[in-house]
Amino acid sequence: MSRWKVLPEELDPRVRQLVVRLRRLKDHSGLSIRQLAARTGYSPKSWERYLGARALPPAEALEALARVCGEDPTRLLALREVAAEGWQTTPEHPLASSHLPSPEQSSHSPERRALRIALVAGAVTLVLAVSSAVLVTVRIMNNNTAGSPTTPTRSSAPLAEPTAASPYPCRLARIDGHWYAGNSRTQQENLAVGNTGPDVAEAQCLLRRAGISPGGIDGIFGPLTEHAVKQFQKRSGLVVDGMVGPHTWKALRG
Repeated sequence: MSRWKVLPEELDPRVRQLVVRLRRLKDHSGLSIRQLAARTGYSPKSWERYLGARALPPAEALEALARVCGEDPTRLLALREVAAEGWQTTPEHPLASSHLPSPEQSSHSPERRALRIALVAGAVTLVLAVSSAVLVTVRIMNNNTAGSPTTPTRSSAPLAEPTAASPYPCRLARIDGHWYAGNSRTQQENLAVGNTGPDVAEAQCLLRRAGISPGGIDGIFGPLTEHAVKQFQKRSGLVVDGMVGPHTWKALRG
């Protein structure tokens, strides 16, 4: 059995536990430092540092040692994780002057691991901050929308309803003692509610000339036109039936 150098009393107990376990495995294997190096792929100097508590062995080195010794690497890796937390390099620490990472350890050094953890933590913090900002913005927009459902939007000027030009203009003219509006010259056509066309527009124009509004001059015989016809018939002493026949035409054309 190898005679190991006594570990410093001030060594962190977690580091001590890992180093003692490594020494026991090495002694149990019966291999020399050179043989162990040849079997694991890590240099003799590296193993001297690992077994002397002068450097924290990388996880790959522990896995290689476990394979050589026929051990489950899970326990060794767990011990390493615990030891990494207690591995300090302060001036007071006895390993401070000699804790230089080997080439095999460089990619697994505590400094690099701390840097990776810091980067991940920073990225997570940034994502959370952006998510919070988005949520606040969405809530503000929802509140603004929900807070004024009954408030109508007022424009600076009222919108006028589009009006189409009448297809039947009233061009009133007195011809041979009769009034004409330029849409029809009939004097016999019978008109009633439901009729449409230029004859209706002619009657509407003549009703307006008589001072009775039939509504719009649209060529549609509707309730307004019917009401206007009845008013005209009543005023003219005609039968009040709301229809435009020969007698009503004669009175309209005057």
